[in-house]
Amino acid sequence: MNRLFGTAPKGPKPTLSSAIGNLDERIASLDVKLASVNAELQGYQAKISKMRDGPGKSAIKSKALKVLQRRKMIEAQRDQLQSQAWNMEQAQGMHDNLKNTMATVDALKTTNRELKKQYGKVDIDRIERLQDEMADLMDVGNDIQETLARGYDVPEDVDEAELDAELEALGYEAELESEGQLGAGALPSFMQDELPEFIDEEPFTANKEANKLKEAAA
Repeated sequence: MNRLFGTAPKGPKPTLSSAIGNLDERIASLDVKLASVNAELQGYQAKISKMRDGPGKSAIKSKALKVLQRRKMIEAQRDQLQSQAWNMEQAQGMHDNLKNTMATVDALKTTNRELKKQYGKVDIDRIERLQDEMADLMDVGNDIQETLARGYDVPEDVDEAELDAELEALGYEAELESEGQLGAGALPSFMQDELPEFIDEEPFTANKEANKLKEAAA
């Protein structure tokens, strides 16, 4: 069996990229051959255009005909290789797209597992309780701010009679304070007008009494 089909290659299996590379190399070698054949045909064409009809011209035409047939064969091979390369490039593109799709799917699966793991640790009820507590704290803070910003209004139920009484009391207190600044023997202002004008005797003082006692002792 091995004699007929040979043994399996021991190296790495060929890939689409390597196969496409081999086809491109073969197409490039056929392009070189086609350029050589075209140059040969151009030489025959230049000779035939200068020759008259005859056996020599017919021999050159037969050679040119063989070269033309060879060029058609090379072109047919080149077209086949180009078709194969095109098909393999399409397959390579599909493979790459599938590879990218699988990578995307794997990434989505991994992300999905991580999200489930993380969201599994989240307690919605606890978050709602925290939100309620925050709202209550904000209400308390607003109440505190309103209390601190409260103004102190002056009562408006004071009548004119009460005002006059307060002003009279304040005036009397001011008068007492001014009289307190007078000397010890001075009389207040409300008593000065009541003294009679005919009193000639000097007011009794502690010095006068002391002089009388000295005279009696002598």
